Amino acid sequence: MGQTNIIEVNKNCWNKVAHHFHGVEALPEYGPFTETEDELHLFDEIKGKKVLEIGCGSGHSLKYMSDRHASELWGIDLSQSQIETAKSTLIGLNTNLICSPMEEECGIPKEYFDMAFSIYALGWSTDLSKTTTLIYSYLKQGGSFIFSWEHPFYSSLTSRNEELILSREYQKEDMWEIPSFKGESVQAIIPRRKLSTFLNELIRVGFKIEKLIEGEVSSKYDNEIGEISERYYSLYKTRLVPSTFIIKARK
Repeated sequence: MGQTNIIEVNKNCWNKVAHHFHGVEALPEYGPFTETEDELHLFDEIKGKKVLEIGCGSGHSLKYMSDRHASELWGIDLSQSQIETAKSTLIGLNTNLICSPMEEECGIPKEYFDMAFSIYALGWSTDLSKTTTLIYSYLKQGGSFIFSWEHPFYSSLTSRNEELILSREYQKEDMWEIPSFKGESVQAIIPRRKLSTFLNELIRVGFKIEKLIEGEVSSKYDNEIGEISERYYSLYKTRLVPSTFIIKARK
């Protein structure tokens, strides 16, 4: 399936499942069970800064930025349903929300932003090379880019009969076709890439990698046992293998 068709499949998917993600996977959270921004403190000073979110979803991460006095809020998302939800979340705030694939030029100003970020969205890109090139172009010199995504090894493991089983080749990069996403009768197609692929694309376009975090379990779960579970995301599995990786890079 070609890139354009994959984007259309995923656009249709997110228009249908957007309501499942209202306020989910948004700052200060970086991913399921993993350490939060309140614990990691990765962002530079937010007050007075121009910020851009790649995959703004329901708008809750931009609301987090607004609450910390960012001067301008910009967001891009593939789904019109997500954009409309974000507008409701950010009502009364001065925002610039754009419905567009992250892989395409869409009128976002160049060399304009102090920071860009993406929470569990960048990995949906069908063209990581083009996407990272665009993000680099949006930032001022010295601007930072922080993103989180599911750890590639996590998706290679399946919990079964109280064991973790390697269920696919980590080395193989492919398109993961999901026939039913979030219990809805709608298809999703997610690229599966190695961790090194993300790092090398950032380096290729000129980013300096400042930090790579393979997320520990957040301290807020210290008092939870994390019983054995066959759920895709579980505290039990995340205590053994990081569910999420987080990268901070700078232009």
